[in-house]
Amino acid sequence: MKFQGTQDYVATPDLMLAVNAAITLKRPLLVKGEPGTGKTLLAEEVAKALDLPLLQWHVKSTTKAQQGLYEYDAVSRLRDSQLGDDKVRDIGNYIVKGTLWQAFASDTPVALLIDEIDKADIEFPNDLLRELDRMEFYVYETREWVRAKHRPLVFITSNNEKELPDAFLRRCFFHYIKFPEADTMQAIVDVHFPHLKKELLAAALKTFYDVRKLPGLKKKPSTSELIDWLKLLLAEDIPLEALQTQDEKVAIPPLVGALLKNEQDLTLFEKLVYMQSRNR
Repeated sequence: MKFQGTQDYVATPDLMLAVNAAITLKRPLLVKGEPGTGKTLLAEEVAKALDLPLLQWHVKSTTKAQQGLYEYDAVSRLRDSQLGDDKVRDIGNYIVKGTLWQAFASDTPVALLIDEIDKADIEFPNDLLRELDRMEFYVYETREWVRAKHRPLVFITSNNEKELPDAFLRRCFFHYIKFPEADTMQAIVDVHFPHLKKELLAAALKTFYDVRKLPGLKKKPSTSELIDWLKLLLAEDIPLEALQTQDEKVAIPPLVGALLKNEQDLTLFEKLVYMQSRNR
């Protein structure tokens, strides 16, 4: 198996190298980067390119590692016992298989995405060390070992909200997705808008990167915000002139709400534009 990118996902050479290194080493690929840089989409596109089913485990702040293995539904068993249901005799009827169990039990190789692992408690990654390393776990209720029939191709994403434990990091191959340079971003936009006029794209990209360069932004606009913004510009038929300024200074772009997502950043941007206009 070797990943060489897809028509729908612009992968840089270093990203393709990281994916293939993780495949060779048979280690999880830990992918970090700004929100909106395509970390989750990477797993989807690699699975598609390698013709692997993709199982996704989206982590929340309340997620526990055990939920990825299995959960024992004691409440349902108690209810069924009160109703006299015969299936209570087999505790296996009340074991709910988690995403990792499904990946381990698959008869064919699969890709497994553990998305935004840094959202969970700090102990979450530590609790998965053995399972991801040895590809097995023990079910205490049924007294059985579950071992992977095939080692899944594991993708783990993080937005860097929390530091991950060193013991966990040692078991992963790491890659940081840098924010795309203008030429790479142009290739990404071309995938989504193949017929976009070059002049409009150039003006939109200049405005986008000007906004990102503004010091003090709480949340810089990402690739996904740029795609949404371009979609709106086309839908509203915004003319090229609305994106251009005669003196090349930063101006408030149309539909700026697609790029800036909180009032502090919008206020900061408006102050900068106002100060520039006074200095003309």
